[in-house]
Amino acid sequence: MPPQALADFMGERKVEVFCISDHDTLGAYGNFEAPPGSRYITGIEINTTWRENEVHVLGYNVPREPSAINELLLYNQQQRRGRAQTMVDQLRRAGYGLTIEDVLRESDEAHSVGRPHVAKALVRAGMTENIDTAFRDLLGRGKPGYVPQLYTTPQRAIEAIREVGGIPVLAHPGRLRDRILIDDLAGHGLVGLEVFYPLHEPADVVEFRAKAKQYDLVMTAGMDFHDIRYHTRGVGMEVDAADVAPFLDLVEVFV
Repeated sequence: MPPQALADFMGERKVEVFCISDHDTLGAYGNFEAPPGSRYITGIEINTTWRENEVHVLGYNVPREPSAINELLLYNQQQRRGRAQTMVDQLRRAGYGLTIEDVLRESDEAHSVGRPHVAKALVRAGMTENIDTAFRDLLGRGKPGYVPQLYTTPQRAIEAIREVGGIPVLAHPGRLRDRILIDDLAGHGLVGLEVFYPLHEPADVVEFRAKAKQYDLVMTAGMDFHDIRYHTRGVGMEVDAADVAPFLDLVEVFV
């Protein structure tokens, strides 16, 4: 969705505080106004790689203007474009007549091109039934279009976010293959943990609350909304104000 349409969706859903934390770009900022009754925080979601695992690090309160973080983002953006091209090349060799132009048309911001855009291009071209089947049959590990990520490290992302005055938060820890990473990053400057997430089970929330308390991390919440076609819950989620108050005390909130 274009940034303003997404912000308007926040208003429709009565979201009180939000962040458009796009992957590896701050391009949304300056291109939307918050709807009445909503406030927003600047932020970004940085893709990183750790022991062949994809790890997402959120950077809240990062500056909109060019800063030291841009070098890291440029590296990731180059990796994204190269990875998308390799996916297309592999799919073409497997008999799927996709082009990189097909993939880029699915992204308003080519710097953020990724697997979801390849999946959407496959669906639009009638080469697979839906997003889920694209990931399961063509883009997952061991499938024709699978290409491993080679992004910056989560440790470097945390350092870069802190260098520009941002708040580094580990996104959706319930999706980690190895949760020991939480302990590692807590000793490497991590400030927050995304405790509240739609796919976290109650036991996950209990575990991550304990981790946040153990390492004195602020707790955050994230819907991880990408596209209403496959994130049908929409935007926004209910959280206890007291749980996220320490986080909100750390960041600048805009109207």
